[in-house]
Amino acid sequence: MIQLRVTPETALADTPVRIHVSGLAPTQLVTLQSSLTDERGVHFQARAFYRADEAGEVDVERAAATGGDYVGVWPMGLFWFLKPEKLFHRLMKRDVMSGPFCFQLDLFDSCQLLPSPQVVPLATCTVERWYVGPGVERVPIKEGRVRGALFLPPGPGPFPGVIDMFGGAGGLIEFRASLLASRGYAVLALAFFGYDDLPRVLAEVDLEYFEEAANLLLKHPKVRGPGLGVIGVSKGAEVTLAMAAFLEQVVATVWINGTGFLNGTPLRYKGVHIPHIPYCPERLLITEMGVLDNYHVFKDPRDPAHAAAAIPVEKAQGEVLFVVGEADRNFNSKLFAEMAIERMKSHEKKNYTLLSYPGAGHLIEPPGSPLCSISLIRGSPKPVHWGGEPEPHAKAQEHSWQEILKFLDHCLGPTSNL
Repeated sequence: MIQLRVTPETALADTPVRIHVSGLAPTQLVTLQSSLTDERGVHFQARAFYRADEAGEVDVERAAATGGDYVGVWPMGLFWFLKPEKLFHRLMKRDVMSGPFCFQLDLFDSCQLLPSPQVVPLATCTVERWYVGPGVERVPIKEGRVRGALFLPPGPGPFPGVIDMFGGAGGLIEFRASLLASRGYAVLALAFFGYDDLPRVLAEVDLEYFEEAANLLLKHPKVRGPGLGVIGVSKGAEVTLAMAAFLEQVVATVWINGTGFLNGTPLRYKGVHIPHIPYCPERLLITEMGVLDNYHVFKDPRDPAHAAAAIPVEKAQGEVLFVVGEADRNFNSKLFAEMAIERMKSHEKKNYTLLSYPGAGHLIEPPGSPLCSISLIRGSPKPVHWGGEPEPHAKAQEHSWQEILKFLDHCLGPTSNL
């Protein structure tokens, strides 16, 4: 009897699963296919071709795919190499509390490039990938000027606190915050424009808003102080670096593919004003696929004319973890990270760590998220090129997520009960 087993069938989205097929003929050629329809009705799919061993089994943890959407040994390849049926769509859980992503895994005989409804699978199963663990609570935040969502692990706490931010598309994105809360952190997914009654566009980085958010989080009875962590990608990473430089509450900063300068928007904090480096929209490139390549929109930060726009990262009292995708096409995040580190070194600071991944793109996310090298975003007239190559990007996401969890544990102390 042919069997397709996935262990565990229900798990957090960042948890690896084991896929095993048995009951095949020795050396039988088969196709394994994963499919998912997201909350907006976009269909995603991945497939790979395998040959059974002499026992008639395929253990995806050890067996090498011969072709399909990936080649070689990729235990999570059916999740990491998903592609959208409609171009330029990003697989992202938007409502983390509504339920899991439900994947269907199908096993077909032979090499099936485009299985039709008439082709009956040899076996099938369903896998649930959750972005929120059992007992995690989501609390909408609308207090003072602060807007976002607070995710609290089950139990009395207190839990180490983290503020989580995304980038230039604005709005509120929660999937990373909910996963971190499922790992034992009290996490505030923080919006800073383009959400609720916040400004529709970001005209300046008002650091007092982020200070208010930090104080709000630390005041919560289930949050363990005195310090907290911040994590951000893109524009959110730029903000986290500014928070690290000016806010004493910040003791751990995770900077993912950001900058070390104020780009496009100045910073204001009490009596401090940092000017910005203006964008150069005339340098936008439109690729043969009609995609915007922003890489050259950012001026060279090494130009002495832009020195005043640098974030004074040497003032950071806490630890800073720089996570770089070297194939980032949004901007030269590797250069920005290296310049920030050089600035810290010049002030005899050693409170930094650099993780740099060749082949990884801009959107380095928790493992389980497939590479999104191009996508539509709010406010852009065309899809945006993020960069990245599937295989190195997948490895970067897996490794960086584990390093981020270790970093937060080191800086904030262990989580209390998870």
